Amino acid sequence: MGVAIRRAGAGDRDVVAKLLDEAFQQDPVSSWVFPDPEDRGRTHIRLMGGFLDAALAEGYVDMTEDGAAAALWLSVPAHEDAAGAESAADADADATDDGQAADGPAEFRELVDPGNERVERIARLLEAAHPKGRAHEYLMLIAVSEDVQGQGVGTLLIDAVLDRCDREGLAAYLEASSMRSRALYERLGFAFTGTTVDLPDGPQMWPMWREPRAAARS
Repeated sequence: MGVAIRRAGAGDRDVVAKLLDEAFQQDPVSSWVFPDPEDRGRTHIRLMGGFLDAALAEGYVDMTEDGAAAALWLSVPAHEDAAGAESAADADADATDDGQAADGPAEFRELVDPGNERVERIARLLEAAHPKGRAHEYLMLIAVSEDVQGQGVGTLLIDAVLDRCDREGLAAYLEASSMRSRALYERLGFAFTGTTVDLPDGPQMWPMWREPRAAARS
């Protein structure tokens, strides 16, 4: 399949943020974070923009040349106490100017929607569930435009990173937000870690881990 993939930069921010916003507006997790559809329509893009800014600053974003699909990744080193949502909030327990430890989830809430406790709650839950201790590539989000869904574009984006993971002996991690996406990721070699992330009075998320398969993909 002839799809050109490139690394996104700051100049692609508006295009990718809009793609993420449209792709996740009706996602079960986004609907839990913003239960009021009108509020979600106004505010959801700030949540997506927060994750995107973290990936652009601390990780990387792969996108198709036509802007129809994009994947947000963080490279988590082995020595860090890896916390996906905390990294996404652009804070990893660094000290603040007054010597206090930075609170990533709280700062993320202030950035995205200060009056919405659920932004902070989901950040804390994802932080607690994120595997610790081993280096891995973390797929924060992937979005595919409706125009090209079902054509394998998202798989191509993910596979490009998984091929590198296999060559370098790196694991990979993500959270599936639906049974449908969980099934897709299982076909790519991810396995459910065994403990769901349960949003209070809301949907579940499935943390998934993938061991490198260098022999199978070399």
